[in-house]
Amino acid sequence: MIAPQFPTVPLTALDQLWFQVSGTVCNLRCRHCFISCSPDNHSFWFMTREQVRSALEESAGMGVKEYYFTGGEPFMNNEMESIIEDTLRYGPATVLTNATLFPPRRVAVLKEIRERSPNVLELRVSVDGHSPETNDPIRGKGTFDRAMEGVGNLVAEGFRPIITAMQSWPCEQMACTLQAFRDALGKVGYAEPRLKILPPLLIGAEADRNRGYTDCERVTHEMMHGYDLDQLLCTRARLVTAAGVYACPILLDYPSARLADTLTEAAALPASLAESACYTCYTNGAICSNATTGVGEAACDAGPVACAGEPAI
Repeated sequence: MIAPQFPTVPLTALDQLWFQVSGTVCNLRCRHCFISCSPDNHSFWFMTREQVRSALEESAGMGVKEYYFTGGEPFMNNEMESIIEDTLRYGPATVLTNATLFPPRRVAVLKEIRERSPNVLELRVSVDGHSPETNDPIRGKGTFDRAMEGVGNLVAEGFRPIITAMQSWPCEQMACTLQAFRDALGKVGYAEPRLKILPPLLIGAEADRNRGYTDCERVTHEMMHGYDLDQLLCTRARLVTAAGVYACPILLDYPSARLADTLTEAAALPASLAESACYTCYTNGAICSNATTGVGEAACDAGPVACAGEPAI
């Protein structure tokens, strides 16, 4: 029997179930988006509340520990609040968002939903710079101020969102950049913020903004010898979309990642590490999880760095 060209890995446990709840539709057009989401990208459409509810029912008894919602911008889906309320009956839920659609009235509704549920509601907010000058060239003019307003509204209602940023700065600037994020978030009332730094995924819009993967940035069979499979999200998660079930939320644009029509079928099938983006997960671990230990921070862990005007420690 001839081995496949690229390694495959089994689903060892369905710990996380992801939903591409707004498809590829987003109110922003970020220059680093790995699936190039935008207001006019209709490659994948919204999931309905009924579609999500059906997958939730199918997942019951499969051992899911956490539910995640991504897009696009999930809150472009006008059923999002109801979807969250449904999901919290099954377990903890996390919504990945840009926080630009969070007026006080929406945040108040989310607070009510959270308080009625025995399970935890987490919000992960993407902000890719600590100021308009560092964030807006990537995410669009005015997005920093709008996101900070949304974060402030969340904090005022008792939420402690996970602030997620793609590392677009040199490693030697990591310590100063993290402090700048803390300072900016402190101005909207978020003391001791939860920060998560992610490596860039060199696909989609980011491949045009920065670079694509090289030919050698691929996971090989040899690289899997002795490797801890728990480091890969695709051994513990699946992604449900309006057009089928995928191995992970990163590879939405890749046919190799589509596994089946239903969650039950997809849970029985291995995931292929055939795409270059798999290399980033291989080298950095399960970057999509909620863990707030920054992947980029760990990769740049070369000791303390002095900020301008500060002595080196």
